[in-house]
Order: sequence, then C-alpha cells, then structure tokens
Amino acid sequence: MTHPPLTAEIEGFAARYEEPDRAGDVIARGAFRKTLKKRTAPVRMLYQHGVDAPIGKWTDFRDTAAGLIATGELILSSPRAREIYALIEGGALDGLSIGYETVRARKGRAGRRILEAELWEVSIVTFPMAPRARVTRIGSPSSPQKLSPPGAHQFAGALRNAASILSA
Repeated sequence: MTHPPLTAEIEGFAARYEEPDRAGDVIARGAFRKTLKKRTAPVRMLYQHGVDAPIGKWTDFRDTAAGLIATGELILSSPRAREIYALIEGGALDGLSIGYETVRARKGRAGRRILEAELWEVSIVTFPMAPRARVTRIGSPSSPQKLSPPGAHQFAGALRNAASILSA
C-alpha cells in the first residue's frame, strides 16, 4: 500500500512584471497568460534550475498586476526537498527563478521587453535574476487527506483488538 507523500505548500512570485532583471530584461504584464492556458505538460519545480533536481510540483499560477504568482508543493519524501524546506524555513533561501522560452520580445535600451513567453520551470534558487522574485509563504508539512469509507476507523480498531487477543 502506498502512502500519500508528505508535502509543504509553497507560494511566491515566479516573475515580477515591469521590473528589469539583473540582465536588463523586463517581462511585460501577462506575458505568460496565453502559453499557460494552452500548456499540455506541467511547469516543473526544480532546485537551482537543475533538470536532475525536481523537488515538488507547481499546482497553480495566478497572473496579477505585480507579477506571476506560483503555488505548489514541495515533496518532502525527497531528502533534497526536506533540506530546501529547512533552508527556506530558516531564512537562508528564498529566491525563485524562471526557465522559459521567449515567444515574442522587443529590443530595449538595457535589454529585452518580453511580451510573450512559454514557462517551462520555476526553480527555488539562491540568487534570482529578478531581485524581487521570492518565496512569500511556506506551509507546514502535511499529508494529503484521503477520505476513509464509513466505519473504517471502527473496523481498524476491531482488527487491532483481535490481533492483541491472538498474540496474548
């Protein structure tokens, strides 16, 4: 029997709109809206952009005036995800960074203005390219709740009682 994994909810700004990143690129408001609607594969949650370092899954993206907010779950059954959770909780790690493919852009004075982009992954990183792309909330570890059929707890209790009688 498999058990649901221990997870911790995480949320933050994957991208900030209308703010230059460290390379001078600016992501326009709504740049991900079109491609997220038609996306067939999940956006991956990685550590430091390592394709060999998945640590959870992104479950939702909200496009706001300030930026793209990502919500997901760190899968704490993974030792790496447990370590990252501890570092975030301890205040040692809080950056988010995106991996994407530019669909449409305009050349600007300092960099590009990204008008449309396809989001591939959002990583938890030490040094984000966008200085204000940060984790804003980390939840407590929890196990997804499975609904038990009516009477399951009573049946389990009866089995425990029977086992204790047989082993006596």
